[in-house]
Amino acid sequence: MKVRVTIGDRSYEVEVGDLQARPILATIEGERFEVWPEDGLAARESIVNATAAEPPAGAAPAQPSPRTAGGGAAETSTVRAPIPGVIASIAVQAGSAVTVGRELCVLEAMKMKNVIRASRAGTIVSVHVSVGQHVKHRDVLMEYGG
Repeated sequence: MKVRVTIGDRSYEVEVGDLQARPILATIEGERFEVWPEDGLAARESIVNATAAEPPAGAAPAQPSPRTAGGGAAETSTVRAPIPGVIASIAVQAGSAVTVGRELCVLEAMKMKNVIRASRAGTIVSVHVSVGQHVKHRDVLMEYGG
């Protein structure tokens, strides 16, 4: 389904995939995001995966694409901020082994808490942010090992 969202004086066309799927795939201005809704969250919270992925030619994938929005390598090696905000908490450290969907950190933007989750299994080799740090859209938050 396509919806138009207006934030301040700017409007965005948002295409939202199957609401029953996990993650829910949403495309905003050509950038694909994975959304991980959780039961029991306050109405002001949203769940956003850190890695925006390019859709492959043709239809939307059943599995998330491993390419980064910036056209990265076949295997996503960085976790980037999907929106600008402030790092509210960090759930992993360098050397942490993670599985798909594991919470990596929480990014607060406009009083909404956005849980940044692992888009793939692997080991976090470096964390580039700290609690309280302001980040811009697409800033590198963390890196996976090779």
